[in-house]
Amino acid sequence: METRLLGRHGPHFSVIGFGTYAVGGPNWEFSWGPQDDRESVAAIRKALDLGVNWIDTAPVYGLGHSEEVVGAAVAGLVNRPFIATKCGLVWNGRGRIRNNLRPASIRGELEASLRRLQVDVIDLYQCHWPDPATPVEDAWQTMAALQDEGKVRWIGVSNFDALLIERCLKIRHVDSVQPPYSLVHREIERTLLPFCRAHGIGVVVYGPLLKGLLTGHFDAVSLAPDDHRRRDPRFQSPSLEWTGALVERLRPIAAKHNKSAGQLAIAWVLRDHAVTSAIVGGRRPSQVEENVGGTDWQLAADDVNQVERALEDFGLGR
Repeated sequence: METRLLGRHGPHFSVIGFGTYAVGGPNWEFSWGPQDDRESVAAIRKALDLGVNWIDTAPVYGLGHSEEVVGAAVAGLVNRPFIATKCGLVWNGRGRIRNNLRPASIRGELEASLRRLQVDVIDLYQCHWPDPATPVEDAWQTMAALQDEGKVRWIGVSNFDALLIERCLKIRHVDSVQPPYSLVHREIERTLLPFCRAHGIGVVVYGPLLKGLLTGHFDAVSLAPDDHRRRDPRFQSPSLEWTGALVERLRPIAAKHNKSAGQLAIAWVLRDHAVTSAIVGGRRPSQVEENVGGTDWQLAADDVNQVERALEDFGLGR
């Protein structure tokens, strides 16, 4: 699988990373429904077998459980993948989640993540969301200190805009930023991607399949009763039908290359090398195989033009 350099000083990441949002299991606010841990481990290992060399997780996914699953999946591996996790979203005994990027909280989260992941160092440590109650300088100074102490190798941010990143850059280089990006969400093309290209910052995008809506296989009837997507307006009428119509418009473009609409969606976000990698989740090995099929082809100019015309017709042009 192709790899790309993460920013100016980072490692070479495979062009997709394994996303673990859904493998956190039930019993938290943003659950994707029941999930078999054995199947999660099998999916992770299938991804590694197919050339994926990094895993993205976060403490808040399953309130710690996603990290535990990742730890179990990589335990004992001779060639351990790069592991990226995050800080800044914490929860109380009732599972209520809140922002917290205070220095003491970051340090406490790091130690808990190291235990759950069963590792001695985090490869990429990221501030998950901005914390309005904590100056970003305080948080970023702590991240830089953890890097100096050898507890993390590279440091990044998630869901930060260019203005916040500029404030971080005055303290320490930002190795990566993690924004949403898909055929439907193109906002980063205007400002963030050019900014990151100019400053040598890696971009690892999330949501290229829009939580399954762009796969071409989505069936709302199959959602578990406690799947958080049932509460998401994008999974309700009329948005659900609108996205389905977009997928149908894209199918023939993908089919010319014996690809699915979901594989086209992945290849499309990777067409610009300012994007280092796309985080794509998988709950079972078959989904991983499907996702990896989106990485082995380059969209020709004609394909990109056809996609752009379709997006313009749906009000999603540049």
